[in-house]
Amino acid sequence: MTKIVIIDDHQLFREGVKRILDFEETFTVVAEGDDGSQVNDLYEQYNPDVVLMDINMPQVNGVEATSKLLESYPEAKVIILSIHDDENYVSHALKSGALGYMLKEMDADALIEAIKTVTDGGSYLHPKVTVNLVNEFRRLAEAEFTGNFQQIEVRRPLHLLTKRECEVLQMLADGKSNRGIGEGLYISEKTVKNHVSNILQKMNVNDRTQAVVTAIKNGWVEVR
Repeated sequence: MTKIVIIDDHQLFREGVKRILDFEETFTVVAEGDDGSQVNDLYEQYNPDVVLMDINMPQVNGVEATSKLLESYPEAKVIILSIHDDENYVSHALKSGALGYMLKEMDADALIEAIKTVTDGGSYLHPKVTVNLVNEFRRLAEAEFTGNFQQIEVRRPLHLLTKRECEVLQMLADGKSNRGIGEGLYISEKTVKNHVSNILQKMNVNDRTQAVVTAIKNGWVEVR
């Protein structure tokens, strides 16, 4: 059973998230809080597998709370919940030690997928956030060139991945969720998860974001 603590200063939002998680038989919400100042005490009392943490709270925000939590409990796993998709917010959250960053516009399936991924030792970013990070990476890459920037020719890594896995990798770079990839390729979400798992293993990376960044660096995907 995956034990979850929710920290958010909006009670209605907490209740909505809790209702979503209650439908997942392997999840149980063991505690709730309304400010980051409470997270260490709740973690010590309930020893959760994952903490869902709002980024904006009145006393101690999610980034500061995550840093303090990990100082005392380095094994803690935190997913930041936010309305902000700006890469600066994402960067600060990841630097604090959070393993996930989800926008509050997320659907139920994405939240469940994020919790399972982080629980299993991976990291998970909302697809829209991934797109913004990719665009920022591209902007920085363009800045390294003088004169007109020319798009690097895409060379699919068929020496490493199957044709289908290359298609899935491109859709990851496009910011698609597992559901979106499945709908685009007319395959089930379970099949998508298997493809993503194979891609991570073959590329020797830990999560989807690392896979996308590596693919961009090697010119294996289009940045569009």
